[in-house]
Amino acid sequence: MRGSMCGQPGPEQQLPARFIAVCHPGSDVVRDHVLGIPTAIRQEHEEIHARLALATKLAGRTGEAARALAEVLHPHFVREEQIALPPLGLLAGLAKGEPVAGMLEVLPMVDALRAELPHMIEEHRAITAATRRLAGAAELEGQAAAAQLAAELLAHAGMEEQVMYPAAVLVGELVRLRAASASG
Repeated sequence: MRGSMCGQPGPEQQLPARFIAVCHPGSDVVRDHVLGIPTAIRQEHEEIHARLALATKLAGRTGEAARALAEVLHPHFVREEQIALPPLGLLAGLAKGEPVAGMLEVLPMVDALRAELPHMIEEHRAITAATRRLAGAAELEGQAAAAQLAAELLAHAGMEEQVMYPAAVLVGELVRLRAASASG
């Protein structure tokens, strides 16, 4: 079983890498799965993780809801950072028509995303339910920052489903087309 989140007992090695970085500054955990992710998206994920880490430290129903949300959110973010978000790092170069070094490396990621997309969307349903529970608890307990985090996380999930995932798939299609035209 996974260790508890920030401030709770549990071995550091069992925490998601993002939580180790937030809850255990100076940890030697390597976060190489974020390479190639556009800075704005990576920073948004880090901000969500940091704010959720703070919410997990709260007492009462809000803290409990935040910890439950963290349990479903973090594995999902890790997988996104492995397969869905790195292809987006090619967008600017592809849009400019520039050759992009190593662009074929995203094809296995895009293939995995395409195969896992129904599961990732289903995970969003669980994340949405947990986020709504956090919002409700935060509003009842007057935890404005946690309520705001919940609202932003709901919008973030919508952005992923409506923009980021489709864009990552389109990056793969464009890379395939460019590779075919270059070899043909």
